[in-house]
Amino acid sequence: MFYKTDGAAMAGYDVVSYFGDGAPVRGLPEYSVVWKGAEWHFATAENQAAFEMNPRAYAPQFGGYCAYAMAQGELVSTDPALWRVIDGRLYLTHSREIERMWIQDTAGYIEMAEAHWPVVLYEN
Repeated sequence: MFYKTDGAAMAGYDVVSYFGDGAPVRGLPEYSVVWKGAEWHFATAENQAAFEMNPRAYAPQFGGYCAYAMAQGELVSTDPALWRVIDGRLYLTHSREIERMWIQDTAGYIEMAEAHWPVVLYEN
């Protein structure tokens, strides 16, 4: 469900780092947690602990699938470098082109995506 590379969710990026002041960073296998069938990596023990306390607060919306595509009722992979935190939630998109479309009406696309989620998982 969550975007994986080599078995790590989010291609190994530390999801907690998306909520900091800088750019997201890759996690390390020595700081990892298995949640929802995926291995999540973190850059620090503190980030690992924060995730363990409340994984839903940090996990990307729509299972890590592209927020714009989910608004269209489709499952499309994402690029962990293309992201936005909106109202305390992490959203990912597939490509720069898709991201440009998505940011034109994030509230509208989020509303449409929420109408499709998680039903679209069972249709594909």
